[in-house]
Order: sequence, then structure tokens, then C-alpha cells
Amino acid sequence: MMFRSITAAIFIQLAFLTSCGKIESLPPEPYIKYTNFTVFESVDSLGNDVMVGRLNFYFEDGDGDLGLNAPEGTENGEEINLFIDLFRMENGKLVPAPDNDPFRVEGFRIPYMERLGRNKILRGDISVDFSYLIYSEEDSISYDFYVRDRKGNLSNTESTSIIPLFYPGVYTDSRPKP
Repeated sequence: MMFRSITAAIFIQLAFLTSCGKIESLPPEPYIKYTNFTVFESVDSLGNDVMVGRLNFYFEDGDGDLGLNAPEGTENGEEINLFIDLFRMENGKLVPAPDNDPFRVEGFRIPYMERLGRNKILRGDISVDFSYLIYSEEDSISYDFYVRDRKGNLSNTESTSIIPLFYPGVYTDSRPKP
């Protein structure tokens, strides 16, 4: 009888040890990786023909504090945490776009996310749409982008491909850093 008790105790301990895997650890700063930028034709809510660009990227956040609360509850009035820098192709070189460029956006708001439990790591994919009402064959652009978490940690900066807006397609190669 005692043999069965010891066997049962060992079995319970082994089950407990194997079921409690090691908690993964990542740095608290968010990490992002450009996936692709898709350009496609669409129609806006007013019935206008537009080109749409969809930025897709992967993210990881080690302490799980990516995303902002609803705008009225954000600290310091922060409403964006995905920051975008626009570049235009001019004479074969990418140059920063002027502040009044019609394709320029300041950024986007990634909504609040939280993972319950002991492992707080967040991972996932984010997609953001841009609408282009006026474009031509000559319009080629690129974006640099990064995110900020609720503690103010900044991610790495990623770059999109060079994107010819006139031509629908999927652009996957990240632009080389200068």
C-alpha cells in the first residue's frame, strides 16, 4: 500500500513539474518586423475610387503593455502610439516628405491589449490602412515606422519597401537602411 502512495506522489510531482513550463522572458521594449505593404483598388464611403495601402507588421512586447486605453482615459492626452515617417522618391532617391504632403499621416492608435496570467508577453500582427485619393504613375513612397508602449519604451524602427502607388501588388522587401 505504501508503494502505491509513493508512486502516486512521484507521478503527481512529475505531472506538476512538466505542466509548469518555464515562463518566457523578452525585453520590455517592443519589437516590430515589417511583413509587407499591399496596394489595392477600392471605393471609399462616398463612392470615390481610391488606392488603399495596407501596412502589415509583426510585434512582440515583453511586458505586455502595448496599446492605449480609450482616448479619454489616456495619460497626457496621448492618442497615437504607432508613428509613421513618409518618404518620397525624387530623382531616384528617397527624401523625407514635406509636412504638407497629402500622403503624410502622423500615426495611428494601437488599441489597449492585455494578456492575463503570469506570462505577459504580447505577440501578434497589426494591419493599418492608408487611403490615397490622388496618385499618379510617378508616385513612389516608403514609410519608416515604430511603436511606443504605455511605459514610453520605443521599439526598433522598420522600413517598408519602395511602393509604387499606381500599381496594385504586395511589396515584401524591407528597404535597406542608409
